[in-house]
Amino acid sequence: MSAVAHLAPAREGAPAWMAPALMLLPALLIVFGVVLVPLVMTALLSFHSFSSSTGISPGLSLENWAEIAADPYYGEMFLRTFRIAGVVTLACCLIGAPEAYVIHRMKAPWKGIFLVVTLGPLLISVVARTLGWALLFGGRNGVVNKALMDLGVLSQPIPFMFTEGGVMVALTHVMVPFMVLSVWAVLQRLDPRTENAAASLGASQFTILTRIVLPQVLPGILSGAIIVFALSASSFATPAIIGGRRLKVAATLAYDEFLNTLNWPLGAAVAVLLLAAIAAIVIGCNTLVERRYARMTQ
Repeated sequence: MSAVAHLAPAREGAPAWMAPALMLLPALLIVFGVVLVPLVMTALLSFHSFSSSTGISPGLSLENWAEIAADPYYGEMFLRTFRIAGVVTLACCLIGAPEAYVIHRMKAPWKGIFLVVTLGPLLISVVARTLGWALLFGGRNGVVNKALMDLGVLSQPIPFMFTEGGVMVALTHVMVPFMVLSVWAVLQRLDPRTENAAASLGASQFTILTRIVLPQVLPGILSGAIIVFALSASSFATPAIIGGRRLKVAATLAYDEFLNTLNWPLGAAVAVLLLAAIAAIVIGCNTLVERRYARMTQ
């Protein structure tokens, strides 16, 4: 009893932040060891030079960054990467947001059925889904192309493989569920009485959607767009399968530098630049949209 009584004041006098900090410590250690340390090591690796005869040199150098800045080939790769990611994000916003709203307005059991159908592809590997697109439109032997050509609808197969359009279509199919999830989460907090009140006052359905529903679901669309853009810009499997070696993006370029040419410092520089560019674009767009949203709601 005396020992317990002696320890009680120490517990009572402990800072209020100590208990939450101790609970967060294991997660912080995991994030530090699994995420931050590899990122720092990759960033440091990008400042080393590489030679096919001697390998990675121990001294620090800006050779890789100078090569990326001077060679237009790398600029083309990054431009293609962000062009594809931007188009995929726009397509997912145009498809996923209305889809989430329609499912939200459905009655049971159809709401649950269509939600499972929409989110079901997340349970299937991205590689399997992308290979499905390749089987459907893979040149003359693709199922859809072959059927349309046999029926006389097409004289030439639809160009899909090794094209930007094919990569965009396959990535949109992969990313739409993330947009639906983001908008769906916001729609769950949407009060249906506001729509009913606007309708009772004579507002058209278009006015209700643009003036009442859209401002309230805009944070969900923004969150979904950030997720879709970041995942699309850094995706590897879909561009590698559909684009192949003819149509490289930043992720496949970094992969080739790491595993084909074994130029790890240059691959690290490409990876770090891709990460920094995605972070800058996402933060900048997030700031602009949040300012515009704040003005709309004032």
